[in-house]
Amino acid sequence: MKYLQPRTLCFALFLILTSVSYAQNWTTDIETAKATATSESKLILLSFSGSDWCSNCIRLEKTLFDSEEFKSYYADHYVLLKADFAMKKKNKLSPEQTAHNEKLAEKYNKSGTFPTVYILNAAGVVLGKLEHPKDTAAEYIAQLTKLTK
Repeated sequence: MKYLQPRTLCFALFLILTSVSYAQNWTTDIETAKATATSESKLILLSFSGSDWCSNCIRLEKTLFDSEEFKSYYADHYVLLKADFAMKKKNKLSPEQTAHNEKLAEKYNKSGTFPTVYILNAAGVVLGKLEHPKDTAAEYIAQLTKLTK
């Protein structure tokens, strides 16, 4: 059996740690999001998404959430909470997560509009929402800033 060389192992560890440090920290639990928002004095950005069937949701992910501009902006302002409603078999969520997301939708997204992004305070009270895709991350960030003033 061959073992990894120390240099290779260190490089692999570096790559893992680097990628983790730039990853967004989405939570899927409202209570965790509320606790974090309270302790860090932040708002909650709740995104309702159909990640594998909703073209506007996919566009929102690429335009806003994957942008470097948003990644550097959200960390100081928001706790990210995602309620995904994937449909493809390979992307199905656990029954527990599906039930949790359905409860969130009953409370916040009764119309079932996708994508919809809600801004909540740490107690879970809605401060504003975005429904329509914008063209750039800067447009989204400007609207988010306007909603929270």
